[in-house]
Amino acid sequence: MVQKSDTGDQSQRKFKEVSDYYGRILESSKDLKTDACCTTEAPAKYITEILKSIHSEITSRYYGCGLVIPPKLENQKILDLGCGTGRDVYLLSALVGKNGFVTGLDMTKEQLDVARKHIDYQTEKFGFSRPNVDFKLGNIESLEEVGIEESFYDIVVSNCVLNLSPQKEKVMTEVFRALKPGGEMYFSDVYSDRRIPQDLKDDPVIYGECLSGALYWNDFLALSRKCGFTDARLVEHRPLTIQNAEIREKLGSIKFQSATYRLFKLPDLDASCEDHGQAVRYKGTTNHHPVSFQLDRDQVFDKGKIVPVSGNTFRMLNQTRFKEDFDFFGDFSDHFGFFSAREVPNPFSGPTEEEASCC
Repeated sequence: MVQKSDTGDQSQRKFKEVSDYYGRILESSKDLKTDACCTTEAPAKYITEILKSIHSEITSRYYGCGLVIPPKLENQKILDLGCGTGRDVYLLSALVGKNGFVTGLDMTKEQLDVARKHIDYQTEKFGFSRPNVDFKLGNIESLEEVGIEESFYDIVVSNCVLNLSPQKEKVMTEVFRALKPGGEMYFSDVYSDRRIPQDLKDDPVIYGECLSGALYWNDFLALSRKCGFTDARLVEHRPLTIQNAEIREKLGSIKFQSATYRLFKLPDLDASCEDHGQAVRYKGTTNHHPVSFQLDRDQVFDKGKIVPVSGNTFRMLNQTRFKEDFDFFGDFSDHFGFFSAREVPNPFSGPTEEEASCC
């Protein structure tokens, strides 16, 4: 059974605790007590070069657990949930270019003050004649209240924020509403290997450190399906180490992973991996990805190689912004049963030799 979100007074208390933690208690990322809200993997060279152009006041207050930079961002409209001081917003703004646009939303005024302070600086740094970003103050659970239109955004990203929301189902429902058909939610967050006890959820420090608000990974999969995202794809993950002895003792044997998932707004996806005799071939045309294209943890498409895929994967490539980057073979006129009989991968298990390639 999926964990129920907090409501009413509990939610308001959580909102205030999180806002205070990130707006007043933490003055920089150095003040974090764990690595849950930190990104450890080295980004690609083109991302590193852009990061050098982002103001140090923005990057010094960055709290994230992954890289929310999916491929093919040119001219896209992107919404960043829980944008903080705007590091990812500005990184994405450089990649969408002058004809794209990025909106950052956050509930913490102190962080948005920093983000807005450097709009002109970043616009000039990236060589744009006018800003291609804006920032909104509000809750990620209430997108309509802050003027987020239905079916407006191509992509929604979020970096270690969903765990901080006491109303996760509402967030996911709002994201589904805001995405265009064929749009994508691409986000990193923290997940647990079991459901978190209430006493740990009530601890403001452990909650603020992105730990006790984490979803049990299997509850997340059920929640995403309930909100319209039928086939969640795990892109990458890493185990979290809790160095703080006091927090580690309180958490006991609970294990945590930082994981990046991608969810597509595609209503015709099957509930399981089905084989329709289809295949795809990557053209190598996606900017910054000339050799291969990664859809998820277990599926990497090499340029020029014809690869059998499930109906869901076919749709994820054919009915989204990636359509022009692939050749497609087959349709849905035939059905040959399961494409793969293996279980859906989760952050707490790596691929094994016995597992078939992802559907």
